[in-house]
Amino acid sequence: MAHGHGHTHNHGNNQALPHGMPAVEYLNRAFKLGIILNLIFVAVEFLAGLVIGSVALMSDAGHNLSDVISLALAMFAFSLARQKPSSRYTYGRKKSTVVVSLANACILLVAVGFIIYESVEKLITPQPVEGGTVAWVAGVGIVVNAFTVWLFLRHKDSDINIKGAYLHMAADTLVSVGVLVSGLIISFTGWYILDPVIGIIIAVVIFFSTWGLLKESLRLALDGVPSGIDPEAVQDSIRASDPAIRDVHHLHIWPLSTTETALTAHITVSEEAATGEVKAKVKEALRGQGICHSTLETETPADRACECDCG
Repeated sequence: MAHGHGHTHNHGNNQALPHGMPAVEYLNRAFKLGIILNLIFVAVEFLAGLVIGSVALMSDAGHNLSDVISLALAMFAFSLARQKPSSRYTYGRKKSTVVVSLANACILLVAVGFIIYESVEKLITPQPVEGGTVAWVAGVGIVVNAFTVWLFLRHKDSDINIKGAYLHMAADTLVSVGVLVSGLIISFTGWYILDPVIGIIIAVVIFFSTWGLLKESLRLALDGVPSGIDPEAVQDSIRASDPAIRDVHHLHIWPLSTTETALTAHITVSEEAATGEVKAKVKEALRGQGICHSTLETETPADRACECDCG
């Protein structure tokens, strides 16, 4: 019976950009710049909403504040994920990226509840709103949010936290467009009730943009198979990698982080098989499936027959 353990990791975030800056350095700068710009905008938007009594502006400011927190948490997890393994954290702190993605999804859902509460209260007791001010502040928001979206555009598919930041800011851009339109309509028509209506629409947009992130984050937190990986396809690729393979069992696939996936499996091979070559071929096939950290145990049919399955 032989064992094989591979430690090849996906370092896509370390690739250099065309202008020569490493992706890790670029993303760190993107997170910091995004946090600073959005924090300034949150303060301006909330104060403007408070002064003119706009629930749309104040609720959007609350949501933007949750995005600032999300960006800060994502940057923190991004830093922890690059720390080297230790005797206490043998995989390093890569799993922190999963914890943060789940926390961010929960933060957004709390923001949704707050926005709906404030909007319903305004629907019951409508108050006059200065539509022109709402439109101007929303216009600034479009610029800030769209720029932040651009910062994460290149790497949005490399990590669920980066994708979450990208989606949040993209949704914010659309929401700011809605707030701008409502401000213009209010300034020309005096339909103040449109302000809380836009607030509820904002909540709905945020909820649906967050739901997918919440499901995937929860799956990863529970060591479920990442959504981009098909267990049956993985098993088929293992079987097809070498004709000496007779069976694949005890197959387990789980996330080490939001960007790295691990696998363990027992592989039954023919008596005359060269196990080292078989494992090399299997690991190459697994890399094609996006799994770069594998632990493989090879066994013969005789070993398999007397194996005790402890569940």
